[in-house]
Amino acid sequence: VYVLATPDLCKRWNSERTDGKAYALETLANLLQRFEEPSAMVRWGSSLFTVSWTGEDVPADDIWRAITKGIVNPNTGTQAVVKAPTDALLTLEHTAASVASALVSEQANSGSLGGTTTVTLTPMLQVCITLRLQNKLKRRFVTLHKKAITLGTTEKGAVDWSEQSVADKFVAHLEENMKP
Repeated sequence: VYVLATPDLCKRWNSERTDGKAYALETLANLLQRFEEPSAMVRWGSSLFTVSWTGEDVPADDIWRAITKGIVNPNTGTQAVVKAPTDALLTLEHTAASVASALVSEQANSGSLGGTTTVTLTPMLQVCITLRLQNKLKRRFVTLHKKAITLGTTEKGAVDWSEQSVADKFVAHLEENMKP
């Protein structure tokens, strides 16, 4: 629990203590100088509850629940990052290349030298795919997903790196980037 209070107010409260547990003025000055306000931007510095020194609007029920039931939302900086499997990059590259090659192959086998080709992978994708366009979209897709492999992901739960899932994501990427 972080109580919002000014340094002057803290000094006054310390000087008013009569129980013999007041800090020496030097010690209190050092504590105030070294104190950093909690911030969600830093790894460990996020307070669970912030309340005003006036005591108004204290979320007592929420504080009690956090203490007694342990229902606490952890700071995202302290959560374990789900890492991709070791072969995720290979699967990503290989599957994207296979899908892109299948699209170009289907277009070549259909006998059309241009125009619209309907590909059986998805009914929504009906465009002419050149080798250059295929490589450009494949590189973009791989680059977008490479970060999740190397840095891990913050998604809730594990990311599915199976060939089928990667193929589905790549086809969705193609559909999104090739809309007429």
